[in-house]
Amino acid sequence: MSAISNEDPRELLATASEFLQREVVYLDERRWDEWLALLAPDVEYWMPAWKTEDTMTADPQREVSHFYYASRAGVEDRILRIRSRRSPASTPLPRTTHLIGNVQLVDSGAHDRMRLRSSWVCHVFFPRSKESHAFFGHTEHTLARRDDSWLIARKKIVLQNEYIPTMLDFYCV
Repeated sequence: MSAISNEDPRELLATASEFLQREVVYLDERRWDEWLALLAPDVEYWMPAWKTEDTMTADPQREVSHFYYASRAGVEDRILRIRSRRSPASTPLPRTTHLIGNVQLVDSGAHDRMRLRSSWVCHVFFPRSKESHAFFGHTEHTLARRDDSWLIARKKIVLQNEYIPTMLDFYCV
């Protein structure tokens, strides 16, 4: 792990952990505008699929993904459909509780970027079927400093239990 000049890696890790905690609170509370404000305009937001028991898809342009957004505009479009209440897959909207931990600062070699890895569990209640499911995995974030704040430049979500009994959207993982 390389350190950003003049910045203590422990302080960066504390900043990163607080940022990730805020992100999941915004998702759980459906604070879509505040959550979108955490995303860089050119964010890559991706959850690849598993090809085999040991291999995930590597190219979202050529291989199957659970979802892939090449920019914030794609995520904004999805939120627009959720807010319209005309999305059958998300009406009524599932309720979520995200738990994150094991936050690691993987790299902080550039002054304006840091890469993180964290583990997560998301408990999801689906009101339509009255069922609860737990999904878990890890996430790789790349945060980019823009002005005085950090934004998500890239988010790759690795879903470890990929048996998905029902619809699964970006806010459930």
